[in-house]
Amino acid sequence: MTLRDTAFAHVAQYFDDGHFQQELAALVARPTESQDPRGAPHLIAYLKEAMEPLLMGLGFSCQIHDNPTEGGPPILTAERTEDPDLPTVLTYGHGDVVRAQEGQWRDGLDPFVLIEDGDRLYGRGSADNKVQHLINLRSMAAVIAAQGKLGFNAKVLIEMGEETGSPGLKAFCAQNKELLAADVFIASDGPRLRPDLPTIFTGSRGGIGFDLRLDLREGGNHSGNFGGLLADPAIILAHALACITDARGQIKIPEWRPTSLTARVREVLAALPPHETGIALDADWGEDGLSPAERVFGWNSFAVLAMTSGVPEAPVNAIAGSARATCQLRFVVGTDTKEILPALRRHLDAHGFEQVAIEASGHAFPATRLDPDHPMVQFAAHSVEQTLGAAPHLLPNLGGSLPNDCFAEVLGLPTIWVPHSYAGCSQHAPNEHVLKSLSRQALLVMTGLFADLAEHGLPCE
Repeated sequence: MTLRDTAFAHVAQYFDDGHFQQELAALVARPTESQDPRGAPHLIAYLKEAMEPLLMGLGFSCQIHDNPTEGGPPILTAERTEDPDLPTVLTYGHGDVVRAQEGQWRDGLDPFVLIEDGDRLYGRGSADNKVQHLINLRSMAAVIAAQGKLGFNAKVLIEMGEETGSPGLKAFCAQNKELLAADVFIASDGPRLRPDLPTIFTGSRGGIGFDLRLDLREGGNHSGNFGGLLADPAIILAHALACITDARGQIKIPEWRPTSLTARVREVLAALPPHETGIALDADWGEDGLSPAERVFGWNSFAVLAMTSGVPEAPVNAIAGSARATCQLRFVVGTDTKEILPALRRHLDAHGFEQVAIEASGHAFPATRLDPDHPMVQFAAHSVEQTLGAAPHLLPNLGGSLPNDCFAEVLGLPTIWVPHSYAGCSQHAPNEHVLKSLSRQALLVMTGLFADLAEHGLPCE
């Protein structure tokens, strides 16, 4: 039998005899909510009591590090070095989850109990991200079981704050470049395009949040006595927002319009299946002349996440003194991150909205993308096709945001992401789940990829 065949047999047995489901259940049972203070003790426990034993059982040496950001959650690194002359793979996962949202789940479900229902395994973190790093680590284990060695060197980074913006992760990577030095980054997060076929993406859109505020006066004033005499901040702010895009959401700020939707990227996106999300899409929204895939994976999008003026839940007959809009720009490579807010300032001023203040809010993720023709991308795609007999879907970048810049820019690695969930998994919502069929297939796919790396090494650039 080939290494692939032997490793496949090991990983299939791991899934079929129930060990996969048992291990996932134990991980889901840990309420690692990074967005809630009650989750704090469970973040370190996840690393010490779940990850360390698993990794040490695979021959990894482990360290748990303090976060370089004060108050940030701990970070685990692990290393298995077989031969300094072999290539090194760095992989990543996050053990924290979003808020449990107890009481909002379907009857019979518990966020921190893995519950099987047909092909679905329900539980918080079942899809994001506990199942994803479990699959990758157990796929490495299958290669070790098949030949008594991994066949390459491996490093692991598990963080516990991704759901709060990965505090300290970028600084940690910058401070520990030697510890994390590798030849390629291979990890899993996010959804596939379709549940029955793997997706490979090589980066992510960036995201920046900001508030637009207009404070004209203290408090409200009677709309009968002052209507027509006092400027309404909500109306002014609405017009300011309207100058950022046209009526169908097309961005009007030149610096916000990317230059990276090349003919090659459009060719890659054109090969994707129809964009199916389970939600009816608006054909007349977004950049005219672009396909749905180009709009979400190859272009920038502006959104108003929330707006307030006065007291919406209890309005009174008064002209408000202030108004605020919480906004977001999702952007692809080819957008100058440092110019996003200055360009907005210039644009608002040019349209007469000097009074509208811009306040940066939250954490900004830079955009990243590896060339789809990079040898490692082609290597991974060929490996998936060899395992399944069908080529994976290839994305230049994810539509959402991930801390991929830590690995692509800070560590300078080619980045390959192979997600193990799907769009309908209710990620970040009640009833989060992973599909058993998808998980078993993903175990085979990753085992094949790691076996190919062990047997053939990294492709030459």
